Amino acid sequence: MKKDTFHPGPRAADKSPRLRTAYLQCPGPADVLPGGGGDRPKPMSEIHDRHDLYQQAVQSVEAEIDFVDETYKTLRGRYANSLREDFCGTANTACEWVRRRETNHAVGVDIDPEVQDWGRKHNLAKLPPDVRQRIWLQTANVRMVRTAPMDVIIAMNFSYWLFTDRKTLGEYFRHVRDGLSGDGVFFLDAYGGYDCCKVIQDHQECDGFTYIWDQAAFNPINSEMTCFIHFEFPDGSRLDSAFRYDWRLWTLPEIREILDESGFRRTTVYWQGTDEGTGEGDGVFAPQTRGDPDPAWIAYIAAER
Repeated sequence: MKKDTFHPGPRAADKSPRLRTAYLQCPGPADVLPGGGGDRPKPMSEIHDRHDLYQQAVQSVEAEIDFVDETYKTLRGRYANSLREDFCGTANTACEWVRRRETNHAVGVDIDPEVQDWGRKHNLAKLPPDVRQRIWLQTANVRMVRTAPMDVIIAMNFSYWLFTDRKTLGEYFRHVRDGLSGDGVFFLDAYGGYDCCKVIQDHQECDGFTYIWDQAAFNPINSEMTCFIHFEFPDGSRLDSAFRYDWRLWTLPEIREILDESGFRRTTVYWQGTDEGTGEGDGVFAPQTRGDPDPAWIAYIAAER
């Protein structure tokens, strides 16, 4: 991917070529604050929910599941049925998985009950009852959770980067391997490029708001970084530090080495192609052994048990 500025997430890296539409309500009669001299609109930053904004700006679950589904079929000659979404948050991706086929079922794992409750109310509740019964959420540490053997386990949006030392990341990877079926595959993503080591902000215009990726601090000695997501609205209001990330910038060689040390039989990097007209990522990820040294890129990794 060739960009002058960088922030992670499927939208930033053009993981999906599809247009994503955000339907944001304008302040209505109920969205006013009392004040002397008449009512005034409530700031848009107080109307909108940070989890909803994240799903609109960052996630592209349709494209993500397209990739996982088709790649697993290519590797194994059949479609997967079971998926575990580690660090599931609102379980948006797990919901997309169970929508795909009536044979699909999913488990979402996250340590934060608040975000899972939000997902139950806003994502799972929208599923038809027969689809909703095929998804389960567990509030647990992903390094200790126990589930039935899974065809697929995913750790997306760089969530596993919160494990900042090799020993802990290796423990997590070994636990994932133990949770896979005999022909299971672990899918994860990573980003890099020389912009990711900078203290920078990148602004992306969404429908009705601006998504700001803020790389606030980076330590080149241990590759630990602090990042924020902010949202800005047309009325000038902002939702600052809606999300904070304290994690390590892991490189692809490090990740693959630790996966290998954790017992995975084979790892493959899927590199994003480039749209020749725009110089941006084209949303198509193919297995590669060489990539361009761009300022920013995103890749998938498939680790076969």
